[in-house]
Amino acid sequence: MRVAEPSVLIDATAVPTDRGGVGRYVDSLVAALDRDGARISLVCQPRDAELYTRLAPHSRVVPAAEAVATRTARLSWEQTTLPRLVRRLDVDLLHSPHYTTPLANRAAGVVTLHDATFFTDPTLHSSVKARFFRAWTRAALAKAALCIAPSHATADELTRVVGAGRSSLQVVAHGVDTDRFHPPSEPETDEVRRLLDLEDTSYVAFLGALEPRKNVPALIRGFARACEGRRDPPALVLAGQPGWDGQIERALGSVPHRVRVIRAGYLPFKNLAGFLGGADVVAYPSLGEGFGLPVLEAMACGAAVLTTRRLSLPEVGGDAVAYCGVGAGDIAAALGELLDDPARRKALGAAAQARSQEFSWAASAVRHRAAYARAWAVHRRGR
Repeated sequence: MRVAEPSVLIDATAVPTDRGGVGRYVDSLVAALDRDGARISLVCQPRDAELYTRLAPHSRVVPAAEAVATRTARLSWEQTTLPRLVRRLDVDLLHSPHYTTPLANRAAGVVTLHDATFFTDPTLHSSVKARFFRAWTRAALAKAALCIAPSHATADELTRVVGAGRSSLQVVAHGVDTDRFHPPSEPETDEVRRLLDLEDTSYVAFLGALEPRKNVPALIRGFARACEGRRDPPALVLAGQPGWDGQIERALGSVPHRVRVIRAGYLPFKNLAGFLGGADVVAYPSLGEGFGLPVLEAMACGAAVLTTRRLSLPEVGGDAVAYCGVGAGDIAAALGELLDDPARRKALGAAAQARSQEFSWAASAVRHRAAYARAWAVHRRGR
């Protein structure tokens, strides 16, 4: 006899206002699960209740108390109030999509562990953040019926450095939101040029938080070297939320005056397709990613992408992106070759856009539902 699919509560209270990677993951997954007919409920920050009601019109949306607005308050709420909510809503499974989860939970638990660099490269994170996520990764692997990893590289690292059993992990790749990330129209690219005051200047784009893991200082220095001897060098545009990488200012201070580097800050979602698809090259020389959503999103926009072979990035880029080392000299050489070869950039952009279609949130939702069913079966056997 076929066992009914579990009812699922997704905890979206950790989603930040700026909709970085975890926000795009949760928003897109919730919408795809709702379209796929999954039996889901959702608890979220009060500010997000209207958004999730639109994204998931067939699902139950429960605003949490205002007390979850700060990280400390949210963690306290997660350990005390969330388990009571699980009981009140009478759900079979709780999906915690960002590392932390209630330690006392009557339902089956699924936790998404986005990467393992807190163990393998702790210096790329603040010491407090690294300790926090190491502790919660271990707790999630010990308490949850199943943990989801977004790439085989992340699952392999969790197995190698944390001792996670492969039976406790399921790899489920992210998708890409093609409504937001698509080859841009001319008006979309023109709007970005006006917004960034680029006029007719070509540019190399970076999108991501300005934190050490993203390797932005090496990108800045490599870009400056790649511009040496060019009559009309492109600009480098750094878009994304400010981070804590203290080396960025030093790298910017070494850039020659004729080389233009723009710190664009946070760009609105409506401008991202125009920004990524309008660039000569999207450069993302990361030191390690659990998945690499910005690379996939740039690929969906038809961009020529330059990234590294660290961890999961080849799983996303395949043969449809260009690769380089992580040093400034390696970045300069690879970037210079791409800037000198418009035909290769065009071919890469076409290949990238085609490959991006292999990653959809619809497919991710189906695989998440399979993970939920597997976790519920594990939980039921253990009761």
